[in-house]
Amino acid sequence: MFGGRGFSTGLVLATTILCAYSAPALEIRAVADHAVTFQTIYVPPATYNTPKTLYARTVQLADGTLLATWENYSPEPPMVYFPIYRSTDKGETWTSFSTVQDQVNGWGLRYQPSLYLLPQTIGNLTKGTILCAGNSIPTDLSQTKIDLYASQDSGATWSFVSSIASGGAADPSNGQTPVWEPFLMVYDNQLVAYYSDQRDPAHGQKLVHQVSSDGITWGAIVDDVAYPTYSQRPGMTTIAPLPNGQWIVTYEYGGGPNPRNAGYPIYYRISPSPLTFNNATGVLLNANGTIPSSSPYVVWSPSGGVNGTIAVSANSHSQIFVNTKLGDASSWVIYSTPQAAAYSRHLRVMDDPDYLLIMGGGPLGGDNSVTDSVMKLPNL
Repeated sequence: MFGGRGFSTGLVLATTILCAYSAPALEIRAVADHAVTFQTIYVPPATYNTPKTLYARTVQLADGTLLATWENYSPEPPMVYFPIYRSTDKGETWTSFSTVQDQVNGWGLRYQPSLYLLPQTIGNLTKGTILCAGNSIPTDLSQTKIDLYASQDSGATWSFVSSIASGGAADPSNGQTPVWEPFLMVYDNQLVAYYSDQRDPAHGQKLVHQVSSDGITWGAIVDDVAYPTYSQRPGMTTIAPLPNGQWIVTYEYGGGPNPRNAGYPIYYRISPSPLTFNNATGVLLNANGTIPSSSPYVVWSPSGGVNGTIAVSANSHSQIFVNTKLGDASSWVIYSTPQAAAYSRHLRVMDDPDYLLIMGGGPLGGDNSVTDSVMKLPNL
């Protein structure tokens, strides 16, 4: 959690990994991927609370349809919720489609939604089920609870599945005990839920995961990034597969080394398994002296050469940071985008992996709306 938030082996392997995790196989679609420049998706009413929207996310269905959601700062009551918007033309236009509502707590679904399309059956959740994990928090911000919802009708309706983790007040101060920022992924026939955890008295915040074979019962908490100094706060897990069988995780590193006054410098780790990042070394993302800061998001695309392209977004920049050398620390390059900077801005590799979707819900404290762009990745 960004501390300033206040209110709250080869090409075959590469293609296999991509299909299983970050994007569907390239198919002929009714609408081809194409450039979209700073398209408005949703403008909230003037009655919404600041920042009105934040923290946008997408998922792509098997037929190419895109669904999007975000933090929605609607007046209360009624309870806050996650809106679902749909695009059938690859991000060019969007329409309101459904909502994900709190069905169990009476608090609302307030922060940090995460959408994921199941690539295989997990328990009674069939392949193609859409999952939405998010933070259910009451109006007084006194509790946090990462809950999991599922849709088996392409996002039209949603049902509660389980609670992944529960914590204290939605306050990012060290000493408080919330849970934050879920990120979902299937690995080794299990559903993995990654999140930021402030409940361990030895750590102001750390990154952890839990696994489930059915989406209902969750295993033990496993550390992913946990520093020995209490005040150091890694946050905001996102993960992508690499074509050499490795995995990359990005995170903001609050309270850690602060080069060039980057308040929450972006670090990454590379591991042979997405379950063993705590054994890997953290590396500062440094693009020839430019250090991005806060709320990163990482994806990998087979576009851009034999190693494909790692792309990272950060709150501090409208550009993306790209690497075509499997995360080599000296090979990061800044590349311009048509999309504005935003807190926890989202990336998605499209069916045609030359194209990257970027979606934002606006900056912290802004008078926000939700926007997206689709751009061609550089072939560096």
